[in-house]
Amino acid sequence: MRILLVGAGGVGSAIAAIAARRDFFEAMVVADYDGARAEKVIAAAGGDARFTAVGSLDAGDESAVAAVLAEHRCDVLMNAVDPRFVMPLFRAALAAGAGYLDMAMSLSRPHPEDPYAKTGVKLGDEQFEMAGQWESAGQLALVGMGVEPGLSDVFARYAADHLFSAIEELGVRDGADLQVAGYDFAPSFSIWTTIEECLNPPVVYEEGRGFFTTPPFSEPEVFEFPEGIGPVECVNVEHEEVLLMPRWVDAKRVTFKYGLGEEFIDVLKTLHKLGLDRTDPVTVKGVQVSPRDVVAAALPDPATLGDVMTGKTCAGLWVKGTGQDGEPRQVYLYHVVDNEWSMREYGHQAVVWQTAVNPVVAMELLAAGTWSGAGVLGPEAFDSTPFLELLTAYGSPWGMREGG
Repeated sequence: MRILLVGAGGVGSAIAAIAARRDFFEAMVVADYDGARAEKVIAAAGGDARFTAVGSLDAGDESAVAAVLAEHRCDVLMNAVDPRFVMPLFRAALAAGAGYLDMAMSLSRPHPEDPYAKTGVKLGDEQFEMAGQWESAGQLALVGMGVEPGLSDVFARYAADHLFSAIEELGVRDGADLQVAGYDFAPSFSIWTTIEECLNPPVVYEEGRGFFTTPPFSEPEVFEFPEGIGPVECVNVEHEEVLLMPRWVDAKRVTFKYGLGEEFIDVLKTLHKLGLDRTDPVTVKGVQVSPRDVVAAALPDPATLGDVMTGKTCAGLWVKGTGQDGEPRQVYLYHVVDNEWSMREYGHQAVVWQTAVNPVVAMELLAAGTWSGAGVLGPEAFDSTPFLELLTAYGSPWGMREGG
């Protein structure tokens, strides 16, 4: 397998570091708008000849991306940039005859009249509209294959195939006890993406009703996370799992709730009140800038926080329904990463490492032919067992807690 990795930020550099320890690929070409970041990833590979960098590449330039794919004979494009660039990269891969993976899907647009009850353009809609073209071309776009979305979608497939005869609810529940020393406010993941997820109307799926929305931060609940993290208040957040899981897994209800914390929610609400969550440019002293980009530039790069970060992050899926024995059952399938471990073993902080490991596992399964297909498919479309076995073989096992 020959891979074009677009994006050499925190997650992209972690993808390269994880893949460097595996032998399933022939070459990984690293590209970024900032060519120096791509070169830094290559340097970190320690002379591994499989890694090369290209000069500055604009992820929004479809023809340029397609040309790089062709020049380097890449089989797959691994998208590790923010969701604004999903569609140009998605189209470039299709045009170049390559496969495609991403960790976040095409952006949503709220319903123009009733955003907190009805869906507008949903996450991934633009990609699924092109599914027929991918299928006709015999090419695979594996979408939503990070940790969230991604691993929880694999868990949904596993629960449906191995644990339950009927599922009442698939509830993604993510939380952490991470602390960052020396900062009053320092998100552990891209603030651009976090704002997009948390301030858009969350989507919920219910059988018979379909997809609908609620106000941001709705339906708060306290969820007990494993491995010492403990209770964290979680709220509804817009996320791809709710749009992916019902396509392949039968469930009466699908939700996504994230443990943000009161302080984080207050900051996000303030950004919204001030208009600093906007992406459309405003003019400042003759220069056009996006307010959200300014916020991102003013905060520390999450990839650089590992040395001052402590704690664990947990991604998982709570499942309620009827077990295969006909009795009521609840389980929580989860994956925990300790920042101390990820920094010691890979030099990458826990959140970006946890996000990065899952697409690398998926690419190895694709390279081996264990996972295969054509069209636009989510992780639920594939056998979950090989993925979970390989994730454990990477040294990062998953867990299951009975009782939710």
